Amino acid sequence: MKKKYKLQDLDCANCAAKMEEAIKKIPGVNDASVNFMMQKMTIDADDDKFDGVMEQVKAACKKVEPDCVILM
Repeated sequence: MKKKYKLQDLDCANCAAKMEEAIKKIPGVNDASVNFMMQKMTIDADDDKFDGVMEQVKAACKKVEPDCVILM
């Protein structure tokens, strides 16, 4: 399943790259992209694990960029 999310308060392209790298390491994630300019994130993960994966994605994003909010 692939879903797109709007991001709020993502401050720099370097943080976006770090978030993308961290998300791709989460088990169940097939692919991920974080676009700083568009303030968007795309997650492709296994359907049956998607909700659990998104909890881990939120935690990974908060660790890199504490002010960033993923608009669900």
